[in-house]
Amino acid sequence: MAIPLDQALVGSVPAAAPLEMPVQDLARWHGGPRPVGNSRGVMLARLFVFGATLSLTAFGTWKMYEVISPVNVTVLQVLFAGFFALTFAWIAFACASAVLGFAVLLRGAPALPPQAPVAGIGRNALLMPVYNEDPERVFATLARIGAALRREGVAGHFDIFVLSDTRQEAIAGAEHQAFLWLRRQLSPALQVYYRRRAHNHHRKAGNIADFVTRWGGAYDHMIVLDADSDMSAAAIVTLARAMAADPQAGIIQSLPLLRNRWTGFARMMQFAGRVYGPLVAAGLAAWHGRDGNYWGHNAIIRTRAFAEAAGLPELRGRKPFGGHVLSHDFVEAALIRRAGYAVTMLPQLVGSYEETPPSLADLATRDRRWAQGNLQHIKIVGARGLHWMSRVHLLQGIMSYLASPLWLMLLLAGLGLATVARHATPNYFPESFSLFPMWPVFDPELALNLFALTCAVLWLPKLLALILAWRDPVLRAGCGGATGLIKSVAAETIGSLLLSPVMMLIQSRFVFDVLLGRDSGWNAQNRSDRAAPLDDCARRHSLHVAAGLGFAVVAFHVSFAAFLWLVPIAAALMLAPITAWASGLPALGRRLWHWNVFRIPEEAAQPPALAELAAEPLLEAAE
Repeated sequence: MAIPLDQALVGSVPAAAPLEMPVQDLARWHGGPRPVGNSRGVMLARLFVFGATLSLTAFGTWKMYEVISPVNVTVLQVLFAGFFALTFAWIAFACASAVLGFAVLLRGAPALPPQAPVAGIGRNALLMPVYNEDPERVFATLARIGAALRREGVAGHFDIFVLSDTRQEAIAGAEHQAFLWLRRQLSPALQVYYRRRAHNHHRKAGNIADFVTRWGGAYDHMIVLDADSDMSAAAIVTLARAMAADPQAGIIQSLPLLRNRWTGFARMMQFAGRVYGPLVAAGLAAWHGRDGNYWGHNAIIRTRAFAEAAGLPELRGRKPFGGHVLSHDFVEAALIRRAGYAVTMLPQLVGSYEETPPSLADLATRDRRWAQGNLQHIKIVGARGLHWMSRVHLLQGIMSYLASPLWLMLLLAGLGLATVARHATPNYFPESFSLFPMWPVFDPELALNLFALTCAVLWLPKLLALILAWRDPVLRAGCGGATGLIKSVAAETIGSLLLSPVMMLIQSRFVFDVLLGRDSGWNAQNRSDRAAPLDDCARRHSLHVAAGLGFAVVAFHVSFAAFLWLVPIAAALMLAPITAWASGLPALGRRLWHWNVFRIPEEAAQPPALAELAAEPLLEAAE
């Protein structure tokens, strides 16, 4: 049974409570700076992170200058040094933030902020936007959450909204059946509503805005979920209490941990998120302070602040840079902060979860849309009135995708320099007067020192995260003990070495596609552990294999030393089809679990959020 598009079935939506949501002007802003009460510690944290990044980048670039030791500076040398400085700055920034997070967590997890009494949390809407998702999975999650809220005695403070942008009639019919089942399961303690839009204007951002303008006036706060989100009742209530206790807060973001997937690729991502993620998040929270960011889900938002400040405009020009804002979450956070509301993160909050793409191909599909959305922020980062930290967040998103083509350009420039040095005749006596010949120099010892510095900056966060995990008895035991931790970190490092060059080329292609004006479209994500066949992986990665062979041949032609330097990258690219196929196998993930590799505590002892309700088959129960 397909439900009518954008028509209210009896009882499927509440009475209208409209809230005006004006479209924001990015070119004009008449308000002045609006402080939100950051502490002195936040300022010191920012000084450390940015100061350490600049110092490391300057030192690394100086060492690179010594390695190439140019006599007559060429354009290629300038490009090589420039690409190196940008890529090194990117990893130095991540390293400095991780070191800060280590210092924070070494003193123990920060305390949660003040919380209002439960009676004071007001009315809250749990929003689940869906687009061609599996209804059984989505509604089972909502059933777990709703049942947990009912057991906690707080169901009266929450309503659930399923906001559908589904285009496929068969899925829409299943959504309706699942909605009827869920409403029977949770009412009358907790109200469940369902709305399907006729036109998915502005995608997810438009879906949320549609809720705000129709029913936002009835709710103090809204907790936004994704189709793969799950949250414990305790986490939801804590977010609501923290928001109610802080009248200046506009968004409070939790740290969603990855779980629930069984492919080798997903298990590696889950382990990395569980062990490295809290370290990174603690550093981010320390220097973000109350000028933080929003990741689009598993967060609570003050509804009136969102309506007042976060109406997204259409960007001028053609797609992919023009049109509606794709990566809306960063922009919404920036606009809410511009209006004088705080945006904070609670990385210490337990009970927030999401799922990771099960394979490299699925990650690439999601990344294509994210790449376009983040590069679109080039048109937004200069918007009037934004706090400088909001601009930093937008630049981070942009750089997260530009880093790959910059790395590629660095490799190509390095190969170009080596090729020129191999075939060009040195000019020992330049036109300028000199008593002695000017010998071109390449110091291999300095090159090895620079390589060691780069590896240290790149892998220090992993070492620090391992130390913290080792000190945490619960995390250590949940990851298979000390032996399991060491095996998992080693396996994750090897996996990253194999996958990083492939992602470099994938993301570089995405950036070039966006620059050429190619739109990403909007496709539903694969959320099942479905392995791709080997021949499909071979077809997808054929160009990566060719690129790996090309790197190897050119480097060997230049010198055996250059070949040895590029062997890890070339080999990873040539192995891309095998890596993508094998890592996407659920059987490999289960085998790794039995080998005590990539285990996480949420599987060793399930937290309540993952075992609160054993949901019955939805469509059978709804009949």
